Amino acid sequence: MVGVRCAILVVLAVASSTAAAQIYRWTDEKGKVHISDTPPPPGAKNVQKRPATASQPSEPDAQQGKKSTVTLFSTPACGESCNSARQLLNTRGVPFREVSVVDENSMEELMKMVGADAVPSLVVGTTVQQGFRVSAYHAMLDAAGYPKTGILPPRSQQEPKPAAQPDAAKAEEERASGPYAPGASPQRQRKK
Repeated sequence: MVGVRCAILVVLAVASSTAAAQIYRWTDEKGKVHISDTPPPPGAKNVQKRPATASQPSEPDAQQGKKSTVTLFSTPACGESCNSARQLLNTRGVPFREVSVVDENSMEELMKMVGADAVPSLVVGTTVQQGFRVSAYHAMLDAAGYPKTGILPPRSQQEPKPAAQPDAAKAEEERASGPYAPGASPQRQRKK
C-alpha cells in the first residue's frame, strides 16, 4: 500500500511540475521574437504564455509548411553551453549553420540577427533565443515545423574550425623592412 502511495505522489509531482513550466513568446522593442522559459522583461510586446509541453506552430513559416533556417552563434571559449546547443541540434537532426563569433564580421552578424552579444544564441527564422535552454530550443524548432528527435537521422556537425592564422615567419616577412623601418638599427640608416 505504501508503494502505491509513493508511486501516486511521484506521478502527481511530475505532472504538477510539467504543468507549472511555461514557455513565453514575446517581441522586443526591435521587433525580434524571443521564446524562453523565463518571463519576458517589462515592455515586451505580444507576450504569449503556453505550457512547456505545447508545441503548436506559431510562426508563419511553420503554418505555411516551410522550414525556417537555423543559425547557431557560438565562440570557441563558450564551452559547455555552446556544445550542448550544438548537440541538441545534431541529435534532433536539424540542419543548421554555425557562426563562430571570432572577428568583426561575425560580431556584426550576431548583433544584426540577435541584437546582443550573447552566445550561444539560436535563430530560427525570425525567432531568437539568447542562451541555451532546452525547452526553448525545442519549442522554437517545433514551431518552425522540424520533426521531433528520433525522426531525422542524427547529424555530427562539429564546432567550426578557427580561421588559419599567419605563421610567425610570414608575419615577420610582411613587416616593413629597410633602413628606415621601425626598429631598424641606426647604423643601417643612410647618411645624406
